[in-house]
Amino acid sequence: MASSQVKLKLLIDTNSKKVLFAEAGKDFVDFLFYFLSLPVSTVVRIIKEKGDQVGCLNDLYNSLENLNEAYIQPSQNKTTLLHHESSLVRDSEFPLLLSGADQYSTTTTTTRNVYMCPAHRHNRKIRIVSRHVSDVPNFVCPHCKVPMSVAVPLVNSSPSFSVPANYNTGSSGATGEGGFVKGVVTYMVMDNLEVKPMSTTSSIAMLNEFNLQNVIALREKVVVLGVDEGLSLLKASMECKNVLTRVVFYGEY
Repeated sequence: MASSQVKLKLLIDTNSKKVLFAEAGKDFVDFLFYFLSLPVSTVVRIIKEKGDQVGCLNDLYNSLENLNEAYIQPSQNKTTLLHHESSLVRDSEFPLLLSGADQYSTTTTTTRNVYMCPAHRHNRKIRIVSRHVSDVPNFVCPHCKVPMSVAVPLVNSSPSFSVPANYNTGSSGATGEGGFVKGVVTYMVMDNLEVKPMSTTSSIAMLNEFNLQNVIALREKVVVLGVDEGLSLLKASMECKNVLTRVVFYGEY
């Protein structure tokens, strides 16, 4: 499992009390890009666990969670919306774990089950064949219209997540790194979470862009981010454009 803490080196303008940018490694950039894979329901749920909310999305989430099954279409299952999963690998591959309990249904086993229609197993004589599987138990089979309740171990799968064909898990490829970006590069992360490879040229261009009048006011600060800060970064990224300043400079977590 990846470390649940990462270090950032911040460049701060003490006059304006603003983070200009952060020097970051692969681990932090992987974590930020991981935000883009998270379904809205997952974001709402994990922020809700912390006692916060994302606008009125919490109310929308709660309304579906509390809606009686009698009002749900027979071919639908509200669990698929409430517990939708990221298309990328989960917290075991990323630092700053987004939730210790409910982000996903974690397991200590090495087997992942998918679920098939019981007609596939029991009705061979009448040639009813269901070619559908679901990673959500009791999802209604679109062919047979019955709950898909037969658990079947998924072969050649990591414990609890699926990985796109073009995703580097670290088990193959030239770098063997895993994650999303390459680790041989130092990255510049702006206050609004814009990410770019760091270089002398990009640093000078950034300072010129801010039109700094007093270079003496610049200070470097090294901070360590953990799980709480990771959650705060996710929440702040949906609310403002000065994310680093708000979370790691003013400590709003």
